[in-house]
Amino acid sequence: MKVLIVDDEPIARQILREYLEELPGMVLAGEASNGLEAVEHINRLNPDLLFLDLQMPGLDGLSVARSLRAQTLPLIIFVTAFETHALQAFESGAVDYLLKPVRKERLVAAIAKARAQLSGLRAEPPAPVSELRRIVGRTGTDLHMLNTDDVIAFLAEGSTVTIVTAQGRYYSDYSLKTLETKLPPPRFRRIHRGAIINTDHIRRISPLTSKRWLLKMSNNLETVVSKRMAGVIREATSW
Repeated sequence: MKVLIVDDEPIARQILREYLEELPGMVLAGEASNGLEAVEHINRLNPDLLFLDLQMPGLDGLSVARSLRAQTLPLIIFVTAFETHALQAFESGAVDYLLKPVRKERLVAAIAKARAQLSGLRAEPPAPVSELRRIVGRTGTDLHMLNTDDVIAFLAEGSTVTIVTAQGRYYSDYSLKTLETKLPPPRFRRIHRGAIINTDHIRRISPLTSKRWLLKMSNNLETVVSKRMAGVIREATSW
């Protein structure tokens, strides 16, 4: 089981590391000292299990958990100095929580829960997604059969979804939420609430600020994404 430790206290990380080194089947993938570093490590290392401190400066443990993509979401065991945070931990979907100072017997019990849950996840692989190869676009009363290869982006404004291609724009009968399930990543990515892009049509990724990047598509369409999402796209498309 590949493990990542996230805690802003070096001693707390050391205690967990020493305990884990004594347990069979545990591989320490890395350590992070803050929430932002944790998100970066999780996306890069893809750990099976995350020991996550709840209280950290900047991005706290709950914020880290909420920021993760479903594709990279590991099992989480929260570590906290306050028992009152237990309810928040379980409501967020955590496997367990450990009180500081962490006792080895509680750590072993929490890892056992994680192993059981991980085994269940691996025993029941997700059903295959029925991926769209062609999609209907409407212009007035005309229906156009469009190859998804030619689609540059799906843009939503209110309940109206527009299909953008190099040849023109069409209306879709699918919502972005439905399209997101039928056009899975890494080729198609939901970059924000109102847009799904075809990563094959990205031509340039440029920084705008420390937190935002500009994507330029093959038809010169431009859209702004967060730094984290731009990084995800670069990683998925091997830029």
